[in-house]
Amino acid sequence: MVNRTALVAQARDSIMRGSKSFAAASRLFDPQTRERVWLLYAWCRRCDDLADDQDHGGTLGPDAGAQDRLATIRTLTELAFAGEATGDPAFDALGLVARETGLTRAMADDVIGGFALDADGWRPRSEADLLQYCFHVAGAVGVMMAVVMGVAPDDEETLDRACDLGLAFQLANIARDLDEDDAAGRSYLPLDWLVEADIPPGEHMKPHFRRALVPIVARMCALAQDYEVSARIGAARLPLRSRWAVLSAAGIYGAIGREVARAGEHAWDHRVSTSTAAKLGFVVKALGRCLLPPPRRAPALPWTRRQLAQRARAA
Repeated sequence: MVNRTALVAQARDSIMRGSKSFAAASRLFDPQTRERVWLLYAWCRRCDDLADDQDHGGTLGPDAGAQDRLATIRTLTELAFAGEATGDPAFDALGLVARETGLTRAMADDVIGGFALDADGWRPRSEADLLQYCFHVAGAVGVMMAVVMGVAPDDEETLDRACDLGLAFQLANIARDLDEDDAAGRSYLPLDWLVEADIPPGEHMKPHFRRALVPIVARMCALAQDYEVSARIGAARLPLRSRWAVLSAAGIYGAIGREVARAGEHAWDHRVSTSTAAKLGFVVKALGRCLLPPPRRAPALPWTRRQLAQRARAA
């Protein structure tokens, strides 16, 4: 029998180590939802670490063995959904939260699809490819988090908006981490965008291309903001405390994208982050937003969750 108390404690430790921003936002959930969010986060974090041969982030591991690590993720996830002990607390946490909330194997497989792309050394050629990747590594996580917060697994409209928030987060992260990804031999900038800017693939972080890179990053950050606005519409359908937590996270991550866009050529002189005081400010602002009506209309988005999911299954 899995010890729920122990799994929750380990999951809490994982989120405290892995994401200070998300850990701060999670405090706003009611106790049951908070624990379930931690449990799901622990699985996401563990998969990410396994895929990249890391321990709660840090320097990326070698590409050698990536397919074997991906196979481990799939095997342990399958065991978790089968209700069997996996020998890994993070995967046991997934099995537990899936039984409590109705998470499905298909939802988890959408997330694992992102690790598969990285294991294959995949690079995006188009904006659609970029959003496809963001769907797997963050949009699909947003869908699972929404179900953990109590959204019905068949509430397609609200799950669409949850996915939009994940897309916004990931686009901001990519814009912020261009230099770190480049150092690891990775790039998530669409090849089409680089060609339009006359930047040779793999050369975008060279100092003499910084000026040409700025409009590309501004485009990515604007796209992130559009998805964030769309997500705020869905947040209005959540219970108050969950809405507060989601809007706090949206404010924190949205600020990262806006700061990257504002800094221009200097965006990668140091890693953009938000201070503890700033995080608290976004939490307070989010409470005020909870009392206001959401945006009336979502911006015109190039790709929706259902389109990206269909595209992934057709690949």
